[in-house]
Amino acid sequence: MQFLQKLGFFCIHASVLLLLVSPLVSSSQEHTKGASSHKDNNIHEQMSHKLLFEITLHGFLLWASMGFLMPLGILAIRMSHRVECGRRLRILFYVHGLSELLSVLLATAGAVMSFRNFNNSFNNKHQRVGVGLYGLIWLQALIGFVRPERGSKGRSIWFSVHWILGSAVSLLGILNVYTGLQAYHEKTSKGIRLWTIIFTAEFCFIAFFYLFQDKWVYIRKQGVILGSEPVRPTIDQVVLPPEKQKELVTDSC
Repeated sequence: MQFLQKLGFFCIHASVLLLLVSPLVSSSQEHTKGASSHKDNNIHEQMSHKLLFEITLHGFLLWASMGFLMPLGILAIRMSHRVECGRRLRILFYVHGLSELLSVLLATAGAVMSFRNFNNSFNNKHQRVGVGLYGLIWLQALIGFVRPERGSKGRSIWFSVHWILGSAVSLLGILNVYTGLQAYHEKTSKGIRLWTIIFTAEFCFIAFFYLFQDKWVYIRKQGVILGSEPVRPTIDQVVLPPEKQKELVTDSC
């Protein structure tokens, strides 16, 4: 009988002790879970900021490559077609070469960043066109390095391939900038209207300047009435000593 009483008192004391301790244990577990959840949220937030920075940097690199440097190189080599001064011709050629080289390097950096840090499922147009562009850019660069000498048999074929491929890569690159802006909006839910307007204005200016070069000389001639100006002998019609010819060429440049 005494044993049963002692057992009953022990059960009562144990029950009271459990009732007192269980809220503390539960509170401690909830605090631990809350701290762990808060820590996971902080890590996720940090990863989101890091991913957002990488996406933004990727977009900037590809814009600088496809949207600025490559069109700049095309404009430079197009301007050289109407230049006769050797010094200016070399400057424009170096601008073209350096612009395209930097464009290839920046595009390669953007491609490496994309393959290493992004989940490339290739389920959208931006990723598919981007993969094709990376290969075409390097092919265009290699074609530029194997340029034949002027006057050789393969020069005209090389020029046609280099011009067509370069124009196609530039247009695809500009198109992919727009698809990249749309992909950025879908990934981050951030507005892209301002950037779309700015890039469109830049593209329109480049296209206008590209097309305006062929018409500039023609426009200037529209204000001249044929036969109203005195006919002056040209340089080819006047025979000058070799020393004077060198001085004249130097002054014109």
